[in-house]
Amino acid sequence: MTASETADRGRPAQRQAEIAEYVMQQGSVSAADLAEMFHVSLMTVHRDLDELEKQGVVRKFRGGVSAQPSSVFESNVSYRLRAARTEKLALAQRARELVEPGMAVMLDDSTSTLELARLLVDAGPLTVITNFLETIKLLSGVRGIRLLSLGGEYYATHDSFLGVPCMEAIEALRVDLLFASTSAVSGSYAYHQEQEIVLVKRAMIRCAQRSVLLVDHTKLGRVALHRVAPLRDFDLVLTDAGAPAETLREMRENGVAYEIV
Repeated sequence: MTASETADRGRPAQRQAEIAEYVMQQGSVSAADLAEMFHVSLMTVHRDLDELEKQGVVRKFRGGVSAQPSSVFESNVSYRLRAARTEKLALAQRARELVEPGMAVMLDDSTSTLELARLLVDAGPLTVITNFLETIKLLSGVRGIRLLSLGGEYYATHDSFLGVPCMEAIEALRVDLLFASTSAVSGSYAYHQEQEIVLVKRAMIRCAQRSVLLVDHTKLGRVALHRVAPLRDFDLVLTDAGAPAETLREMRENGVAYEIV
């Protein structure tokens, strides 16, 4: 490492950015390992982690830090963009088959539907409505896509717009298809950690004639603090071949329409 790189790493903002990047790559790491890696004291590492936790990038636990979700903590969008990419792409490819020219399609602020958005660039004519800034940037200016962005309060952790203005904008619409995801599915219900997200997802379900839930197998058999909706509220649940047999059995017993991709 050069003297310049050492000096950069010594700056709190630069060091915190590198710590965040490393934690998102590893999922979880101990504070002691970070102190050794970045050549700083354990106290300095904890100050850095406190700042990153305040920003919603990571969550601290005794002796370490994690970017992975818990029942009350939703992962930062940067971490979610890296997770289960192969499975999300497979789900998106199947979802794309449900989209027909002329439809009005709503996408929530999930990284699963972002994969679908990448496949819509040649799907026009199409109206796409979303509150996810990454999807807005991706589809803006695409020929054949009429893009409606849902406003509201911007949440950096999710890179999306939420709150009452977003819900009111959704309630003024009626769409052909909603594609959504969530962070946890248990029994016959979809769950999420944050009430702001839950309220927006519920409004989206209400405004759609048909709704499809995209959940890769890592989200199945997990719970989060808030119940979003019964899985039967979705016309179709798409998951992948890694789905636990027990979860699929519960879906069948509860009359949930699902498909494995």
